[in-house]
Amino acid sequence: GFPEVGAGELVDNLLEQGKQFQPGFTLGERAETIEKQEDGSFIVTTTKGTKHQAPVVAIAGGLGSFEPRKPVIPNIHEFEDKGVAYMIKDPEVYRDKKVVIAGGGDSALDWSIYLADIAKEVTLVHRRNEFRGALDSVEKVRELKMLGKINLITPAEVVGLGGVDELKEVVIEKNEEQISVEADAFIPLFGLSPKLGPISNWGLEIEKNAIVVDNSLDYQTNIPGVFAIGDVNTYPGKLKLILCGFHEATMMCQSAYKIINPGKRYVMKYTTVSGIDGFDGSRKEAEKAVVQAIE
Repeated sequence: GFPEVGAGELVDNLLEQGKQFQPGFTLGERAETIEKQEDGSFIVTTTKGTKHQAPVVAIAGGLGSFEPRKPVIPNIHEFEDKGVAYMIKDPEVYRDKKVVIAGGGDSALDWSIYLADIAKEVTLVHRRNEFRGALDSVEKVRELKMLGKINLITPAEVVGLGGVDELKEVVIEKNEEQISVEADAFIPLFGLSPKLGPISNWGLEIEKNAIVVDNSLDYQTNIPGVFAIGDVNTYPGKLKLILCGFHEATMMCQSAYKIINPGKRYVMKYTTVSGIDGFDGSRKEAEKAVVQAIE
């Protein structure tokens, strides 16, 4: 076991462990489509046009991709990458700029505090007087407001954006009155929403943004030969734990083996007894057998 381990380190260790079985890796690409062939196999095509063909597909897409929750502002799409951003990758981009941040959670509070020492002007807009973030952060924002380092406008909402070719102003509505604030950047920080992405178009049974599987057997979906394991699936009694994901993967592999090798007896092997070399005979079959479509 691990008394303590970070997510990144755990993933790196799992990759190193898996490399001993010489699997194929396709990284930096997203599975876009899955097509069933006449022979019963599947072809998975990625965003870069890479194609994988296999008799079994295992979907281990986690919670899916995370997309920012965008505010309902009519022309916001016109200013995306032209002053509007939904996350802060490099704070230096906002040095000596007039920045408007919208939101009431930790991200909005923390970035307002951080940018107060970098930006020329920081305006924080929230639709309520009370914030959802950490109390210390709320107190710090109010302190910076008293010092004139943050303009705090509550309760209010951003209702419009203006500018030619790039953002120049943000329109804020407060008490049924609209005010215009000069701005070089508008950063709405309303959190992230998990999306299944292309997976939702593959003909799978979906329930509450998760793939429905039969947990009593092998985590197979409504499409024979397509399995879903880990956080991406749902079934009665589902627990979203790494330990449970390992169990689901193990059970799925046994059923996948039977599909790939019909009529062939499944023999359980243990690395503690036979070591990695004990798997050499079936390694090449395994490499061709399972395509893991990772969103």
